[in-house]
Amino acid sequence: MNETACATALLEAKSGDRRRTVLLAAPRSFCAGVERAIDAVERLLADPERTGPIYVRKQIVHNTHVVADLAARGAVFVDELDAVPPGATVVFSAHGVSPAVRAAAAARQLTVVDATCPLVTKVHSEAKRFAAHGNTVVLIGHRGHEEVEGTAGEAPEATVVIESPAQALALTVPDDERVCFLTQTTLSVQETAETVAALRQRFPRLHGPAGADICYASTNRQRAVEEVAARSDVFLVIGSVNSSNSQRMVDVARRQGIPAHLIDDGTEIRAEWIIPAGTVGLSAGASAPARLVEEVLRALRRYGPLTVREHVSSREQVFFAPPATVRRRS
Repeated sequence: MNETACATALLEAKSGDRRRTVLLAAPRSFCAGVERAIDAVERLLADPERTGPIYVRKQIVHNTHVVADLAARGAVFVDELDAVPPGATVVFSAHGVSPAVRAAAAARQLTVVDATCPLVTKVHSEAKRFAAHGNTVVLIGHRGHEEVEGTAGEAPEATVVIESPAQALALTVPDDERVCFLTQTTLSVQETAETVAALRQRFPRLHGPAGADICYASTNRQRAVEEVAARSDVFLVIGSVNSSNSQRMVDVARRQGIPAHLIDDGTEIRAEWIIPAGTVGLSAGASAPARLVEEVLRALRRYGPLTVREHVSSREQVFFAPPATVRRRS
């Protein structure tokens, strides 16, 4: 046994029979957009008339377990379309793509299955509409994120990406009277509000979308985390490191003044996080499978018996129909 394993065993032994409470935040795990995207790939893989591989541009959703599972079942994940043979079937991820990517797919005569989340598609439509009216489109989001790249690609000459209130206050545009803002759908509700407030201070005539761009799933999960974290000693969020909505849930928990950690699964739990805690808050990002919650609970039971309670802050009944190409094949 190595030193790390020995230390972990000692901490687990110290934990003894202390009973802990796990507060499960709800809603958690998959949202409707994620379910739609994964279902699209699964249906294509199961199609008895399929004659070749199913390619997926980028990760279908940002979760290592989901991607590994689909890859094991035959999905081929690629970074760019030049890795897809001409005429093959390719799925666009839930995060959306730019018009340039769509044009590249058409040039290669690819059969496209567009699994873009409808709520991301809404933001794309807003970007085109705002730019068409001569506005500078200020897109609040994380540079380099696939969703931001796709949205900015709708009007690249009119779009500027910012990430913070400081960048909002320092922003210069061709016409201060013609400025609109949009946001990535998976941002922190509180931090985004601060950035929008700074934009309004900088551009008093600022316009925005009719409704919030941050999606219902991100909003609901953040609210649930906030409520549970206020009653917890430590908080665990199940999600992959490249999952924006999961990272924001960790941020929300930390703002409640407690330690919070992002984990891909139960193997990443560290004893020193759990041993001092009487109450452990637990949730899962919108791209994390629900089965991982049970796995994490099993891992937590190594440190003693658990009382598991669920805190429901809202209920979700959102459903998105499969992409049209998938419906036709079905």
